[in-house]
Amino acid sequence: MARSVYVTGIGRGDGRQAVELGVMELLTRQVDRVGVFRPLVHAHAPGEPGSDHVVELLRNRYRLDLPTTELYGLTYEEAAALQAAQGQDELVSALVDRFRELERRCQAVLVLGTDFADTNIPDELAFNARLANEFGAWVLPVVGGHDEDPQAVIAEVRNAHRAYRDLGCSILAMIANRVAPGAKQQIQRTLAEKLALPAYVLPEEPALAAPTVAQLVEATGAELLLGDAAGLARDVRGFVFGGAMLPTFLTALTEGALVVTPGDRADLVIGSLAAHAAGAPPIAGLLLTLGQHPGPNVMALAARLAPGTPVAVVPEGSWLTAAALTHLEGKLTQASPRKAEIALGLFELHVDTAELTSRIELSRSERVTPMMFEHELLERARAARRHVVLPEGAEERVLRAAEILLRRNICDLTLLGEPDAIRRKAAALGITLPQEGGDQAQVRLVDPATSPLRQQFAELYAKLRAHKGMTVELALDVVTDVSYFGTLMVEQGIADGMVSGAVHSTAATIRPAFEVIKTAPGAAIVSSVFFMCLADKVLVYGDCAVNPDPDAQQLADIAIQSAETAAQFGVEPRVAMLSYSTGTSGSGADVDKVRKATELVRELRPDLLVDGPIQYDAAVDAQVAATKLPGSEVAGRATVLIFPDLNTGNNTYKAVQRSAGAVAVGPVLQGLRKPVNDLSRGALVQDIVTTVAITAIQSQNEGTAS
Repeated sequence: MARSVYVTGIGRGDGRQAVELGVMELLTRQVDRVGVFRPLVHAHAPGEPGSDHVVELLRNRYRLDLPTTELYGLTYEEAAALQAAQGQDELVSALVDRFRELERRCQAVLVLGTDFADTNIPDELAFNARLANEFGAWVLPVVGGHDEDPQAVIAEVRNAHRAYRDLGCSILAMIANRVAPGAKQQIQRTLAEKLALPAYVLPEEPALAAPTVAQLVEATGAELLLGDAAGLARDVRGFVFGGAMLPTFLTALTEGALVVTPGDRADLVIGSLAAHAAGAPPIAGLLLTLGQHPGPNVMALAARLAPGTPVAVVPEGSWLTAAALTHLEGKLTQASPRKAEIALGLFELHVDTAELTSRIELSRSERVTPMMFEHELLERARAARRHVVLPEGAEERVLRAAEILLRRNICDLTLLGEPDAIRRKAAALGITLPQEGGDQAQVRLVDPATSPLRQQFAELYAKLRAHKGMTVELALDVVTDVSYFGTLMVEQGIADGMVSGAVHSTAATIRPAFEVIKTAPGAAIVSSVFFMCLADKVLVYGDCAVNPDPDAQQLADIAIQSAETAAQFGVEPRVAMLSYSTGTSGSGADVDKVRKATELVRELRPDLLVDGPIQYDAAVDAQVAATKLPGSEVAGRATVLIFPDLNTGNNTYKAVQRSAGAVAVGPVLQGLRKPVNDLSRGALVQDIVTTVAITAIQSQNEGTAS
């Protein structure tokens, strides 16, 4: 039977979506077949089956391979009709039947309780409690603390605990959400004293409560005149209603505000966008009232001043528009992935996830899916937070990745580049880089050209490269290059690792590392691996990115390094030295190189399981292995696959990635004294996040926290 968690509440406005997302993250770290079930859902229209934005977010984010229809029980209208005709027992029985259908296909199920919004369910709390009991699920009640004083929050949590306990529920923990940040510690202490089970307190996070521009456009039925996807994803942190003359109006602008003004006020439209372009301050966008469209010249200037910034128009005046905007709050949807990352960061920072996981009592799957591997990387990086420098600080993908890394508390960051330019770019993308300190990961913005470290780094680099004729005067220019500056930060222990390559070439990224950091003791060369995340396991491929044609000695070194990297990341190393023949069946220079490399690995590391020469099919397929290399401890079970040259390795990893749908994580550089990793110039945001996490984990083994 699957282990289920039923997240519910006691009313509206509790911000439960962040908790639901956090619990889903915990479940998917442990098992690979997780379901989500919404017993009751609102219909889109009378007679139509409904869907829910949280369910759809979870289904897509966690790649749930389940039919959408199995994730829902009944619509509220169907439930009301069934209860009226046959009673609540029949309604509960129907919902249990639907739940069991899904449960049979899953190892764990997250159940999303009713939303207390126009549900027509008498005693909704008791109804949720009964469903949880019938499902055999843990109950995780969430109590909202928005605009409540500490004593009121404490009382509501205790009352909710008593209510669910008295109804026979197995309570996993209690959560107070959206509390005033200054009241968190007091509430946490009191609940720890008063309750005999875990209680977690999550502070209000304005970025979650803030609606996006897209949500406001949808809610008001506005016509979008200008704006791209990034602009529409910006959070609206306030409103400024324009009526004053421009000089007075500009002083009222605040960061992240939506400007609401009549469409015929060209001065305010252009003034707002000019202020945004200058970063003083960056706004969320403009909403024009009275159905007035600015003239074509004004719109052309607006598009040039602040490309991507949303400008929309509504037919109503300011008063009705203000009334429509007042009570809108942000919500987690597929269209707001930033909010999902912020919610997860909040949950992971304030909830003891290890304690919660242990109480759910899930046994970890033997299979390791790509998502589980990525989760493990983030958890390990977060466990001993490190400091990583990102030289390409103003690059959009890097900024988006940086926000995720900081919000999820994965590592501290330094972004290199001109600070004002980075801030303007972040504001234009609607990105917030938290810098509040405390337990939260922090970011520094550093311009190599003006940094106080420039002189120190120039002297160090000149000393290191004196044999090449380098002088301090020349080095002062060299170290303003972000790749060199970032590498020198790592060398001096100011940062623990560096990740670059989203814009820069591989050579530009790793050349400074060769010159400054150099190879680790015992490593003959620098090489690389890819973690190939297949449907049910993770394989390690080396070297697919750095060394074109290694000799036998170098190939042996690559194999040993790759085995050590595999072990470092939880993959038990069984090393296959690949060739076009298996065992003694072939001969020739290429096969002999692999055979000699295999012998060298056995001599240097007799503790490693290694076999070769071996063909790929014999290395990974047990049936082929039984025929071609019977008795081998590696054949058919290989986890580390070493290719004889770059041509073979690079093409193979790309073929497996594209044809088998594998997730390729890397390249991960190995053999350097301190971690520096290169990105593909086509890297996605998630690729950058994963590579930074890997770099942080590598630095943990170096013991160089800064």
